[in-house]
Amino acid sequence: MSDSIRIEEHDHVRGGPEARVTLVEYGDFQCPYCARAHTALTELMQEHGEHVRLVYRHLPLVDLHPFAAPAAEAAEAAGAQGKFWEMHDALFENQDMLDEDALPALASNLAIDAQRFARELDDGKHRARVEADAEQAQSLGARGTPTFFINGERYHGDSDHASLASALKKALDEA
Repeated sequence: MSDSIRIEEHDHVRGGPEARVTLVEYGDFQCPYCARAHTALTELMQEHGEHVRLVYRHLPLVDLHPFAAPAAEAAEAAGAQGKFWEMHDALFENQDMLDEDALPALASNLAIDAQRFARELDDGKHRARVEADAEQAQSLGARGTPTFFINGERYHGDSDHASLASALKKALDEA
């Protein structure tokens, strides 16, 4: 895997460390293409779970999606309580309702400390993490979402199930 796409301790990873393929996604919780990819990736992880691991990093396109950055910070605040992936999924599943009022409601469904969650959002505690992911994405040439790297190599295909499945099959065959 490329040095610029190393898995960091703070990364959010689905799948085991022995997976033969690592898929890094730079995404935006308000992006419709990311939502389509989320559906495809959920299915692909069920199909290839032990062989593929997914890493999610933030690239909120704030000029296009006004609630993408707050949603990313909400995912991190939930993650600080051990519920990143649950919030990640909830954000994509409720993408059409994303606004500032939706974030606490989604968090309350996750059985996390609501006061801590709200305080961390108000304080901007996770903003630097979101910004660092976005800066890294931009340094790697990512300008849109979703942007994928498969085993450190930039993926340039579509984000639908068939295209991602084909790319993962190729990577698995080569691993």
